[in-house]
Amino acid sequence: MEKVQGEMEIERWERGEEMSDAEKKVIQETWSRVYANCEDVGVSILIRFFVNFPSAKQYFSQFKHMEDPLEMERSLQLRKHARRVMGAINSVVENIYDSEKVSSILALVGKAHAVKHKVEPVYFKILTGVMLEVLAEEYANDFASAEVQRAWAKMKNLIYIHVTAVYKEVGWVQYPNSTMSPPVTAVAAAAGATAK
Repeated sequence: MEKVQGEMEIERWERGEEMSDAEKKVIQETWSRVYANCEDVGVSILIRFFVNFPSAKQYFSQFKHMEDPLEMERSLQLRKHARRVMGAINSVVENIYDSEKVSSILALVGKAHAVKHKVEPVYFKILTGVMLEVLAEEYANDFASAEVQRAWAKMKNLIYIHVTAVYKEVGWVQYPNSTMSPPVTAVAAAAGATAK
């Protein structure tokens, strides 16, 4: 049986991009300082995400019409979602030495966003990129070394690859209001059909 692109990416990540125990320790140490301010950091991440990628707001009826970052910062709904996002990342970090548990946590996140919320998977790549950008700015001393940056780049890939693998498993197809280009949509649809 032929492997689907997503399966090959996961396999490649597990083989060539696996985090060392030292990198896992770095993730946990740096995250503990970030998570001490989880709500404020999460709000900063979401505000930057929504300001730089306003199309992402389409999935949030409570704050999709907000343009002003200050209004977003004061939004109780946005704060609640920031806590959820940070909580999910925290669960991954807490269980980073247990790959099955990490996979299970990210599968739940992926399935909810694919099936219930119908969020384009590309937004996970964008959001994790924004997260690293904000963390590197707000925790410049902690994120300055190449070792920390490399570990967090692997963490970003781990989140994205595991979440999007679930999209493929559930047969994700792009929707008419898709923000993706038609060729990407056709490839994603074909990958979903191949995975079945």
